Amino acid sequence: MDLGDYIEVRTDSEVFKGTLMPDSLSNKLILKLDSGYNIGIDKKKIKEKKVIKEMVQKERRPNKIKFSKELPTILILHTGGTIASKVSYKTGGVIAKFSPEEILELFPEISNIANIKTKLISNIFSEDMGFKDYNKLVLQIKRECKNVEGIIITHGTDTMHYTSAALSFMLENLGFPVILVGSQRSSDRGSSDAALNLVCAAQFIVKSNYAGVAICMHSSMNDDNCYILPGLKVKKLHSSRRDAFQTVNSKPIATVNFNGEIKYISHDFMRKDKSKELVVNLLSKNLKIGILKVHPNMHYSEISKYKTFDGLIIEGTGLGHVPINENVKVYNALKSLNIPIVMTSQTVFGRVNLNVYSTGRKLQEFVLSGSDMTSETAFVKLAWLLSNKKDVKLISSNLKGEINERISDEFLKEY
Repeated sequence: MDLGDYIEVRTDSEVFKGTLMPDSLSNKLILKLDSGYNIGIDKKKIKEKKVIKEMVQKERRPNKIKFSKELPTILILHTGGTIASKVSYKTGGVIAKFSPEEILELFPEISNIANIKTKLISNIFSEDMGFKDYNKLVLQIKRECKNVEGIIITHGTDTMHYTSAALSFMLENLGFPVILVGSQRSSDRGSSDAALNLVCAAQFIVKSNYAGVAICMHSSMNDDNCYILPGLKVKKLHSSRRDAFQTVNSKPIATVNFNGEIKYISHDFMRKDKSKELVVNLLSKNLKIGILKVHPNMHYSEISKYKTFDGLIIEGTGLGHVPINENVKVYNALKSLNIPIVMTSQTVFGRVNLNVYSTGRKLQEFVLSGSDMTSETAFVKLAWLLSNKKDVKLISSNLKGEINERISDEFLKEY
C-alpha cells in the first residue's frame, strides 16, 4: 500500500474510500475523499484496509498542438496558480505542476475555437508574485503579441486582481484583448471551474471586438456563464466560491457562455486595433509601497514602520477617515512620513470624500484621494506613477478607467 493508492478503510462504525495521503501525525491515516477534502482516521480504530486501485504514474510527452489555417490564434501565457495545479501525493497539498500543453489536453475544446500557442512564464502561486514578475509578463506580451487575436494568462486567483490592474497600467496602446483566467479548484478535480473559465475566455477573444485587460471567471456558482470583468475595477470578494470575482463601483463588460454567446452589459471599452504599436512601461522592482488598514485603538507606531517606504495606501474607514481627532500622534506620524499617501475606503464600494468631515479636511494637507479605486488598484497605480516619474497627483485623476465620475446602482448588481 503506497501513497497515492485509492483504498478502502473500515472502522467499527464507518467505511471510507479515498486516496492515501502522507501522514504528518503518526496516529492518523490521512485520506483524500472523493469530495476533495482530507480526513484523518485514528489508526487504532481501523479494522481493515485494502487497496482498490494502485496509483499509476506514467511519464509521457504531451501531444503536439495542431494548427488550422481557418482559425485565429490565441497565445496562452502560463504563470501558475490553482488553474494549473494538481494534488501532490508527497505533501498532500496542491502544487503547480501542469505545463501549458497539459492544460490543453485537459480542455481540448479550446483547440476547436482557436489555434493555441503557449509559453511558460513562471509556475508560481500568485501570492509569490511581485513587480519583477509583472515586468517579465508584460515584456513577454510585447514579444509575443504579433499575429495573435488575443492573449490568455493563466494565473492564481488570490492576487489576480493586482495583476490585472498592473497590466492595465503597464500596457499602453493595447489593441487586443489580454484576459486573465484562474480557477478556485485545481484542474485535476471533477469540481474544477477551470474548463468554463478558459473556454469562455477563448470564445470572448475570438468573437468580441474588445481590446484591453480583463478577468474571466464564473458569474455564479453554476457552470453556465462567465463574467468578463474590467481589469481595474475588479476584486476577489470570496475565498472559495466560483463567482468570487466581482466588479467594484462598475459593471461587468459582458457575460459569455461555453458556446460563445456573448451578452454585453457595458459598451464602454476600447475596440480591437491591430495597427496599434504596443508600448510597455515597467515598474521599479525595488519600489516599496505599503497598505495600511485603519482600525479602532490604532497606535502611531504602526505608521512609523513606513518611514523607509516610497509610498503608502491607506484603507480608511467610511469616506476615508483615520483616528486623528483624539490621537494627535497618529496624525503627526502620518504627516512626518513625507511620502505620497493615498486614501481608499475599506468599505470597498463607494467613493472616498475628504471634504465632508473635519477629519478628512485635515488629512487633505498631505493625503491624496483615491476616489472610488480599490486599494489594490490604487497600490498598483501609485507604483506605476512613481516608477515612470509621473506626477503623483495624477493618482486622483482617471487615466485608464480606474476612476468613475459617477457611481450608480453597481453595488446592488442591478445589471
